[in-house]
Amino acid sequence: MPNLVPIGRALISVSDKSGVLDLARALAGMGVELISTGGTSGMLRTAGLKVRDVSDVTGFPEMMDGRVKTLHPNIHGALLALRDDDEHLLQMAAHGIEPIDLVIVNLYPFEETVAKGAAFETCIENIDIGGPAMIRSAAKNHRSVAIVTDPADYEALIDQMKAQNGATSMAYRQKLALAAYSRTAAYDVAVSAWLSQQLQQPFPRKKSFSGSLIQGLRYGENPHQRAAFYADGTGRHGVATAHQWQGKELSYNNINDTDAAFELVAEFADDGPVCAIIKHANPCGVGKAATLKEAYLRAYSCDQTSAFGGIVAFNQSLDAETAEEIAKIFTEVVIAPGASDAAKAVFAAKKNLRLLTTQGLPDPTLVALAFKQVAGGLLVQDRDSGKIAPSDLKVVSKRVPTDAERDDMLFAWKVAKHVKSNAIVYVKNGATVGIGAGQMSRVDSTRIAARKAGDMAEALGLPQSPAIGAVVASDAFFPFPDGLLSAAEAGATAVIQPGGSMNDDQVIAAADAAGLAMVFTGQRHFRH
Repeated sequence: MPNLVPIGRALISVSDKSGVLDLARALAGMGVELISTGGTSGMLRTAGLKVRDVSDVTGFPEMMDGRVKTLHPNIHGALLALRDDDEHLLQMAAHGIEPIDLVIVNLYPFEETVAKGAAFETCIENIDIGGPAMIRSAAKNHRSVAIVTDPADYEALIDQMKAQNGATSMAYRQKLALAAYSRTAAYDVAVSAWLSQQLQQPFPRKKSFSGSLIQGLRYGENPHQRAAFYADGTGRHGVATAHQWQGKELSYNNINDTDAAFELVAEFADDGPVCAIIKHANPCGVGKAATLKEAYLRAYSCDQTSAFGGIVAFNQSLDAETAEEIAKIFTEVVIAPGASDAAKAVFAAKKNLRLLTTQGLPDPTLVALAFKQVAGGLLVQDRDSGKIAPSDLKVVSKRVPTDAERDDMLFAWKVAKHVKSNAIVYVKNGATVGIGAGQMSRVDSTRIAARKAGDMAEALGLPQSPAIGAVVASDAFFPFPDGLLSAAEAGATAVIQPGGSMNDDQVIAAADAAGLAMVFTGQRHFRH
């Protein structure tokens, strides 16, 4: 198997023409014969380069609006022939097939076309056929052929050829082949996902996922785990598309928690200033107020112990006054739709604090797929885009909740959606005052949330627990009255829950006996 393969002939066929002229000039300067197609060959020829048209190689004109131009034995034979196989060489000579040593191909912009909301037929026309075929042929025969699919790799290609006297090494060609197959795989996934959506068949017989590398990570959740961060191509506002203004590189856990925080505040896009503080993917405080600073302080007051070293998210652009308040304690990441120059200046003195800004909030109602790996398989489902309106609430208790209680219940419900099950959230006057997450028993979650409220009352010097007079949200129904009664003992006055238990009548009776107002949503938000 040859190591160094000299580049004598190159085929260039690109949709994205950025950097290709400089590349072609460099190749020509090293004596490489250039073959090209359509608009690419015209551009190179206009620039004064000597170029052979693909039609001269195949003996056929480009036809059917360019659909058929490289799908020919003179192209694929030139790519697939083994240069150290005498029989292959004899067949090439017999049929007048000249070897091609380098292929520069990037594909029709299918993903970009879909992202622009183009019509069905336009998207179909932007499905590349000849390009992926050449990429696969060249990549398969990487022992003899170099394949480059990304303009970002042009400079490295020229450096390689200069270092190897116009040749490429086996190790380099193998690296290119991996990148090439990864590209065609992602392209096919994009086409499949789009067609699946168009045909309203979200779960076809074969399901694939793809991503583009954003960055390698030092490690995963723990130091012994390798990790990387990929973009899924949707462009959804969030940590994957955010701009990092300062601070050290994000870790796996930073990214996971920042995503949880930003998805939570996105629930409150139209609710005025809202802040969420996240620790280990769970909210430790969420607050709404007239200003971002006040919203932050209300979120922080829920659980100051857990907030230390947490992730802070806002639903509005960050101002300097709020930034100054955040800077008083150790914070890992702050994410917001924007930040003023003055706010950025405040954080500039905190070299380890990461500031991320996005161009907007993610749409919490967006219908998309989510997946989770299990042993030997993947669980795929719609992401939880469920949302309720005030009109969806069904009062099931004798006592009707007050308007203030309804407002707090709706706030608590949005927060509970983002708390690990079993989830219990106490809210009072537009701020969480106690959160119980991830317990095996809903009763335990209720008690933990109440205890946290009591702990903060002591820490803040309050005369009584803020759980007294609060409303309670539960992400799923109360199967028995015990969890509800525990909330009542802590001082709760109203409860919002999905309902749907076979023991609903007992739970309603217990609420009435305790003087609680209770509403059903008819919608559950398990989060595992």
